[in-house]
Amino acid sequence: MNSLTPNAAADAVLAAACFAQDPIGLGGICVQAHAGSVRTRFIEFIQSRLRADQPSRKLPLSIQDERLLGGLDLVSTLQSGRPVLSQGLLAEVNGGVLWVAMAERMGPALAARIALAMDRGEITVAREGLAVTTPTAFGLVLLDEQVEEDESVPASLLDRLAFHIDLRAVPLSDLEEAIYFFQESQDGDTSPPNAACDRPALPELNDSLIAAFCTTALALGIDSLRAVMFTHRVAALVCGWRSASQIGQEDAAFAARLVLAPRATVLPAAEEQDSAQGSPPAEPPRLDSESEQAPKDPQQLQALDEVVLQAAKAAIPAGLLAQLLLDPNRLGRGGSGKSGALKKSGLRGRPIGSQPGLPRSGARLSLIDTLRAAAPWQRLRRRGQMPARSLGRTAGPSPLQIRAEDFRIKRFKERSETTTIFVVDASGSSALHRLAEAKGAVELLLADCYVRRDQVAVIAFRHQQAEIILPPTRSLVRAKRSLSGLPGGGGTPLAKALQISQLLAESVKRRGGTPVVVMLTDGRANISLDGQPGREQARQDVALAAQQFLVAGVSVMVIDTSPQPSAAAQELSEQIRARYLPLPHAGAAAVSQAVRTIV
Repeated sequence: MNSLTPNAAADAVLAAACFAQDPIGLGGICVQAHAGSVRTRFIEFIQSRLRADQPSRKLPLSIQDERLLGGLDLVSTLQSGRPVLSQGLLAEVNGGVLWVAMAERMGPALAARIALAMDRGEITVAREGLAVTTPTAFGLVLLDEQVEEDESVPASLLDRLAFHIDLRAVPLSDLEEAIYFFQESQDGDTSPPNAACDRPALPELNDSLIAAFCTTALALGIDSLRAVMFTHRVAALVCGWRSASQIGQEDAAFAARLVLAPRATVLPAAEEQDSAQGSPPAEPPRLDSESEQAPKDPQQLQALDEVVLQAAKAAIPAGLLAQLLLDPNRLGRGGSGKSGALKKSGLRGRPIGSQPGLPRSGARLSLIDTLRAAAPWQRLRRRGQMPARSLGRTAGPSPLQIRAEDFRIKRFKERSETTTIFVVDASGSSALHRLAEAKGAVELLLADCYVRRDQVAVIAFRHQQAEIILPPTRSLVRAKRSLSGLPGGGGTPLAKALQISQLLAESVKRRGGTPVVVMLTDGRANISLDGQPGREQARQDVALAAQQFLVAGVSVMVIDTSPQPSAAAQELSEQIRARYLPLPHAGAAAVSQAVRTIV
């Protein structure tokens, strides 16, 4: 849990007020807090500041594409005899706010669709012979209830939100006090802004502000231009609260504190000195102060970026770098069984009954279950004792009346295909022995693949490159042919091997399979990503590639092939969260038996 600054509650309240005044321009707000009175009160404050005519919708994480983006309205289509498209949730929330609970569990596909709609400002639905473009612009409120380390809000959405608020250590009394003082600063006016203030005009952005915001972002390790633009918009809103015509130093400093500080990935070099001096955090802007003009003295212009940077540094929570090293953005790994991960499916697999729903996205209609669900209501429907909404014939009595709630679709359960990816270190004097061991292990595992319908792939790395010498296959002849002609020796481009194995594993997952990566190496990298020799740069490249590898969420095993257990191989296994297995004299049978424990 991060320790927060004394002004954390006041900053959160002011961020909520800014967001409510311009939800579309500011993108949204991510609230990290567990369910409780603090989060409930904070949500109530945001809702009290929104206009009454703004649409508000809740997004379920299990939403289907037809409901999110729009699709064919089967009921209306059967009633009217012509294709009718239904409006999606993103179109319904146009001009309003979209609320997402448990955002840390949102999948990457759903996050990508929302991010694309936010960027384009419209949704295009082209299906069933119809094409419709619907405008959509909304603010996003993500409620992050992170409990486990491997749970995190998708980074693609966080970058599009102006505010990242952490309320986990904020007492309810502090939040209530901050809300009270904010309302008092506005002379007791607790009503939301009118429609004219929804998208306020921004004061002109001068060169000094641009330099100050960009310098601060670079000093804090922020490489997103959206953060700089959000900082300008927040400074403009605070400037409008003071009824000033130009953005002042207080406005710029407070905007950087609110927008840039939570995004910081590094601490500036002077952080230790400031901490030793005990410099107090920057005060929030006074809403009732006189109008302050932007600095025009050259010395003041040079000092503006220092003021903004100091304000942002004061809001950076303690232990930031330690938290970043834990890599909270990594995804959880799905378990894999001997026949691949078990998953539900609506298209194929072992039948497990039916469920209410419409036959969309390739789902199969269960005709018997649909008729069985409609049969008990036929007499009542014919007598007109229930509202007539028949999907059958419109003229005369229908022998069978089926309605939307009667539809049943088939449910299936299947096991995804497992692909074992061998990443073989073909460098050094003992490369031929390791290749022989890998070849024997592949041959033994291929015998099981015929029974389990699994596949095997091989990646070899040596000299300056890593290459896929055996794409995913079940062919024993092809595997022998690919491995037999591979020479050994040369450098160890371990970072390149991690990149290639990550790309192959992601390709397997996109096809619906379950990848398992098995690395046979001593972990001693000496070739960097650009192909140049050098152990220090190679180690840095391996660390960077390992962080990217974690995002793939793949089960990994590192088999240490050194004569003695290698510290480099152990370090590699820790970096990629892999199971470490020292096998100095690993034969084909030993490797195959070890791999079966995770495949």
